This record gives sequence, C-alpha cells and structure tokens, in this order.
Amino acid sequence: MLEPRVHLAPPNGGAGHFNVLRGHLGPEHVSGVKVVGDFVGNWRLGLPSELALVLLLDPDTGMPLGIVDGTMLTAARTGALTALGARHLARPGSKVLGHLGARGSAWWNVTMLDDLFGFDEIRVTSRRAESREAFAARLAEELGKPVRAVATPEEALAGADIMVEATRLTEPRVLLETGWVTPGTTVIPYGTVSAVDLDLVDVMDKVVVDDWGQATVGPLGALRRHVDSGRLGRHNLHAELGEIVAGRAPGRERLEERTLFWHRGLATTDLAVARLFLHRAAEAGLGTLLRYR
Repeated sequence: MLEPRVHLAPPNGGAGHFNVLRGHLGPEHVSGVKVVGDFVGNWRLGLPSELALVLLLDPDTGMPLGIVDGTMLTAARTGALTALGARHLARPGSKVLGHLGARGSAWWNVTMLDDLFGFDEIRVTSRRAESREAFAARLAEELGKPVRAVATPEEALAGADIMVEATRLTEPRVLLETGWVTPGTTVIPYGTVSAVDLDLVDVMDKVVVDDWGQATVGPLGALRRHVDSGRLGRHNLHAELGEIVAGRAPGRERLEERTLFWHRGLATTDLAVARLFLHRAAEAGLGTLLRYR
C-alpha cells in the first residue's frame, strides 16, 4: 500500500521543506513514515541536503517498532532506482555518462551506473566549482578511472548516452535542453524542481515513471509542469518501471529509441530497506533500545 507523498514547508524564508512518505508492507506486516528534509543550503553547515528518519509501526496496535536513520538509505535507494531504470531503458553498451548534481544520491547514481555500464567517460557538474571538483576526485579514486568535472550542463550532457539530472533548484530553470537528446539517449531527471524543457517529453519514444500516482500529485517534481500542462499523462506514458521489471511491458526495444525515466521515490521501498536495517541491527546487537510506554 502506497500513499502519495505530502510536503511540509515551514516558514523559514525558503530554506527548505520536508517530504513525508507513507506506506504499508503487507507481507512484512509493517507500516511506516519517512520524513526527509530538502535543504539546499545545508552544505554551509557541513550537513547533507537531505536528512531523513524512518518510523516503523505495528499496523495492528500503532506501536512504534523502530526509528531508523534514513539519510544514507534515501541516497542509496535513490541511486539504485536510477540504475534499475537505466538497466531496462538505456542502450546496451552506453559509454558516456553526464550527471548534473554532486551531493546526496549523486554518488550512488554514478557508482551504481558505472557498475552496470563500465563507462569510458563520466562528466559531472554542479553549481559550485569546489563541490563538483571534490565530487569528481572522490569518484575517480573510487572507480579507478578519470572523472571530468565540467563547468556547464552542456559540457556534461551533450553527447552523453545517459543523462541524469539530480539538481537542487529552488525555481524552475532549464539545465537540460531537449536539443541535446539524440537518438539512443536515456534521460533520468528527478530533481525537486523542473530543470528540463517543457517539450522534452515530446521527443521521447518511451516515458516511464516509478509510480504514476506519485507523479500526479504535489507541487514538486522534475516533470511537474509537464503533468500539470497535459504534456504528460496516461495517453503518452509508456509504463511504470515495475511493469517493465515484471515483464508486463517492454523496456528499450530499439537502439535508436529516446527513453526517459522519472522517479520520485517509493515509501514502500524505504520501509522495506529500513525494516531490513532494523532486523540486521537486532541480530548484530546494535542500536539503542528506547522505552516508549
């Protein structure tokens, strides 16, 4: 059971907001809520942009079962979803990755995608030079190959086989231009605020989302304007990713297809991973027991 996310925007002068994700896992018999902040200026404080907690609950009594740090969970799960989408939608043999964004899930996006494709070239950029350069250096050390930090989105994306947009804009601004998307390209935009052209979906052969219900609600999301304006709807949505993974819909079928995967994140996945963390911690004798009542 998955309920659409909601948002809490406290009166903080636009410093950031909270995303509240809710869900229930029937087979595991657990309900829960994840609250994750989105605060773009946290780098000034030495903090991640996204700080998160997951509360796991007994669906029969409402008793809290555990509180799990959701910060790393959110970043890694997001990167895994990026990689899963690319696995089914990107052109086999893709060798050039262009990535916008250098914090949070960016690390997991690049490292997991490189595990799948073994890129010949990786280009990354972000708003701050020191951030993108440090990101590229960390990646190069981890992956054992050169990673280019470039100054502009065009340098990062133009000519790339896979384009990932994971930015932290506060107002819509085109960073990924439709004209850069050539036949065979896969685009994965999931920034909080739109960073793509309004006509991007018009050139796509396949548009895929993780969950259509999540895509149609709330004020935020990379393709929010496309849904609200009618440019993206059931009429031109190819499938949800789960349908492709389960074999009920095809992924990429032709080398020259342009494909797009927009993911917003699923509370059910967060709960499943948090539950796994909790069980493994208990088995290892880790964590702190808190008295509730």
